[in-house]
Parts: sequence; structure tokens; C-alpha cells
Amino acid sequence: MGKYNEGELRGEFLKLPATTEQVQALLARIKVDGVMYEEYFITDYSHNYAGMQNLGEYESIDELNYLASLLDEMDEWDLAKFEAAAAYGADAGSVKELINLAQNLDCYEFYPDVEDYDDLGHYLIDELDYESIPEHLVDYFDFSSYGEAYVINEGGEFLKDGGFVFRNSVDLAEIYDGRNVPDKHKIFAYPPQDKSISKTLAAYSQMIADIPKAITERPLAIEARPAYEGR
Repeated sequence: MGKYNEGELRGEFLKLPATTEQVQALLARIKVDGVMYEEYFITDYSHNYAGMQNLGEYESIDELNYLASLLDEMDEWDLAKFEAAAAYGADAGSVKELINLAQNLDCYEFYPDVEDYDDLGHYLIDELDYESIPEHLVDYFDFSSYGEAYVINEGGEFLKDGGFVFRNSVDLAEIYDGRNVPDKHKIFAYPPQDKSISKTLAAYSQMIADIPKAITERPLAIEARPAYEGR
């Protein structure tokens, strides 16, 4: 932020999950030293996950690392379900919510091959046995209307990238409170400080602190002048 305000752009991508050493090395390269320059902001995200549109400029590196670690541990199916639920958006409005969502995938159902009401109607009846239809009536059954009625009554969404997702009746547990990132996911730290710089800054700070004291203790010099005598 400091360099940006001085008209200089300094930044690079940090691949997550990462280590504290990787964070410190990156910060050192872009001149965030924790002494003269402490503030940073995020200008861009590069990822392959759907539904991650709510990541902002001032997110916590530790929180992002926590989320990235959870995603990195998922198998292919859980990752697809997470992306579908995140794209649905009901529990994905912040990094905190995404972290909790990643640990509450049992709160969602995802049908990846369902593209429209007709597909949904067939899936509910043929695969999940929601209704028992006599075989001689199957050709007359309106699967599309059945699928549409299900969405109206139960909710859910057809995703633009394919599939149908909806929130089931399982309560979502708040595993992460938005404040206490588990220690194993905490990676943010400023680069180690140069001791000579620290001493110099400490000396300047002491000089600044001593200025008011010096002013109050210095005797006030008053110059006496004779009164002006006019003619």
C-alpha cells in the first residue's frame, strides 16, 4: 500500500496453501517489511473454483490459507459439491462462510448430470424413487412438470456450468467463528527485521517522544524592550 501511494506497483502471486517462510520471502520481495511498509492489499485472484466471487482486497492471508488447505484436502467429488454449493451462494458470502461451507458439505445435495426440469423429474423418480409410477403410465407422466414443482416447493438451482444443487434439511454448523484461525493454518508474518534499522527507528521514536518534554523544561526567554515614547 505504501509503495502504491508513492506511485510504485509492487506485487506478485502467492500460491496457497503456503508456509510462513514463503509469505515472508514474498513480502520482502515486494518491500512490505513491517517497519516502513506494513499494509498490503490484494488486487487479483487466480483460481479454478466456481462460486468464489466474494473474495475482496483486504482478506486475511491466514483465512485464505485455511480455506485453500481445506480445498486442497478434498477429493474430486467433494470439490465439485463445494463449487456447486458456493455457486448457489446461500452460505458463501464471505471467506468465513466459505470455510464453514467446506466443512458442511452434507448440508447440500448436488446432481451433476441434471440440466433442466425434465432431467430432475427423471432423476427424482428413476434414481431416488420419490414416486412410484406404474410401468404402463410412465410414458404419460410429465417429468418436467414434476421437476418444476419440486424446485418450487423445495428450492434449488440449475447451475450455468451444469448440475442441480439445493440445500437440504441438515443444519449448517459454525465450525469457524471468523476470529480464531487454527494455528496450523496461520502463516502471515513480516520478514525478519534488520536490527540496525530497528535501532535507528527506536532512536527516532525516542527523539520524537522527548520533544514535548524538552520544550516544557526549557526556560522561556523574555526580552525586555523599552516602551515607545512618542513626541
